[in-house]
Amino acid sequence: MIQGADKSRKSVKISVRLQAKASREGLRVWDEGGVLRVHVKEAPVDGTANAALVRLVAKHLGISRGAISIIHGATGRNKILKVEGLSARQIKNRLYLQ
Repeated sequence: MIQGADKSRKSVKISVRLQAKASREGLRVWDEGGVLRVHVKEAPVDGTANAALVRLVAKHLGISRGAISIIHGATGRNKILKVEGLSARQIKNRLYLQ
């Protein structure tokens, strides 16, 4: 689910389900609940899977890694990312997956 967090700062929250130790990396699909499913090759050890998540989402959005932060779920599969500098509409357009 994409939620506008702060219109003055242009930040948005994205719900993510992370699959670590996947055979291939990529943004997979938006599921029925509006959660973005992301697969990374890294294991969930010492934050490497989280770093890979941030790197991959930043790459697909065309923004710096510093503009993305994990605000909830740092140690679990279900996470909420805060993305700064883009509107909800821009994120949906850039992450449009079929």
